[in-house]
Amino acid sequence: MLQREPLLVTFIKMVDRIPEPPPPTKRKRGRPKTYPDKLIVKALIIMVIRRLYTAYSLLAFLEQDTVLTQQVRPLLMMNGSLPSRRTWERRLNALPDTLPTLIGCLGRLLVSLICPWLTEGRAAAVDSTPLKARGGVWHKKDRERGIVPHSSIDTEAHWSKSDYHGWWYGWKLHLASTVTTIWIPLAARLTVANVHDSKLASALIAELPLEARYVLGDTHYNTPQIRAQCARDNRFLVATRRGPYPHDDIGVKVRQIFHQLRSKTIEPLNQLFKSVFDWHEQVPVKGLRRTMLIVLGAVLLYQLVLLYQHENDLPLGRGIKPLLRAA
Repeated sequence: MLQREPLLVTFIKMVDRIPEPPPPTKRKRGRPKTYPDKLIVKALIIMVIRRLYTAYSLLAFLEQDTVLTQQVRPLLMMNGSLPSRRTWERRLNALPDTLPTLIGCLGRLLVSLICPWLTEGRAAAVDSTPLKARGGVWHKKDRERGIVPHSSIDTEAHWSKSDYHGWWYGWKLHLASTVTTIWIPLAARLTVANVHDSKLASALIAELPLEARYVLGDTHYNTPQIRAQCARDNRFLVATRRGPYPHDDIGVKVRQIFHQLRSKTIEPLNQLFKSVFDWHEQVPVKGLRRTMLIVLGAVLLYQLVLLYQHENDLPLGRGIKPLLRAA
């Protein structure tokens, strides 16, 4: 009887399926990279699945003499050697800069394979969701005086407020997804909590597949700049209008339908994403770069799970949490 490959190994190997982004027009200065970026991404997938949030904990896992690690270690080697701890730390710290591009590439691949818009309207939604910082909160009066009352406070995070969530101290995950019965993340960015949603909209929309014709958002995305960008890409922006309710223009009924579709897709996806990784209370790391690394790495892993489910004829988007626990 053939023994099935461990799920962790499968997800690591699937990183090679992510399309390569276009190479830079000009090579960066300095020595060429010894280890390719995808090898570092493979390590990040291990870290997110196994909840290993430092290079030290990753190496401690790889040093274990088990059947699983014997299969994992060769996947992270180059010319028979693993990167050193210092190399892991340096490369993982730089990885958040390239993760949004990889997420966009994988999102477009998933759309081409799954064809979610084959029988449904070709719409994508953009939204942000709060992620609370690890540790305590840094109150405004202490921040203004430069006083950090407790070492648990993440001083790189910030305050924000929304009508639904109220005040929170931490970060924002900006996300774009398909507006269909299958929720596919298409683009993602992570910022401190007080960054306005409209500032990240352009980067999210630029990663959308060409097939997306409608971009759905709330009031924060209803700006002339975002409308102009959508018009250049032959897309229609459908965003909540400002002003007193009820609106009485001729397009209000159509917008209501779009807004209902949006509320049934990206908002539940945001909650599902936080539930899968147990981030409703706090993120597991501190600092902007480390939070970007783990959160964007989790978005990429979520996409890989959808790819795995598609290739194995499993229900798309269902049972993701127990599947990752089994890995």
